[in-house]
Amino acid sequence: MEVQETRVQTDRVLTIPNILSMARLAGVPLFLWLILRPEFGGPNSDGWALLVLALSGVSDYLDGKLARRWNQISNLGRLLDPAADRLYILSTLVGLTWREILPLWLTGVLLLRELVLLVMVWILRRHGYPPPQVNFLGKAATFNLMYAFPLLLLSDGSSWIASLAAIFGWAFAGWGTTLYWWAGILYVVQVRRLVKADSMAD
Repeated sequence: MEVQETRVQTDRVLTIPNILSMARLAGVPLFLWLILRPEFGGPNSDGWALLVLALSGVSDYLDGKLARRWNQISNLGRLLDPAADRLYILSTLVGLTWREILPLWLTGVLLLRELVLLVMVWILRRHGYPPPQVNFLGKAATFNLMYAFPLLLLSDGSSWIASLAAIFGWAFAGWGTTLYWWAGILYVVQVRRLVKADSMAD
């Protein structure tokens, strides 16, 4: 009976953590629109964009915390959480690169890692495995980048606050990029082991 209850919990869709993750996903186009408004002749809305990004970070923390505390870890949540993380990173990369706050090479390095991970997911699916679960290193990388991006957005100015934001923003960006690739390499190693074990079993 206890096992059955756990299965019901993991299959649920409308849970508080999942609703938070859905709200995070809904905020992605809003954030991108706010950050790109100045490029299309609109007013500067960086403050609102930062608020959306901050709320995303809070909901990212809460959905995992509540899912574990309330025993609401679901299959959908395992997909929504990393999807929201990646979409926020992608939208921020597009916005900051478009506004020439981020250099093109850094955007390329981060997007290349995403491409590598997509290939790994494709290989896993061919062998009948689900996508790899987010590990602590991947989460740490995401948190570093999610701190870096708003700070770099704040650095788009000439005040002392902008100068300070640039220092800390680039520090977080460096750590985040390094950890992002480190986590990606670990995924590649994990996929290689699974594929090798499959070939040996055959």
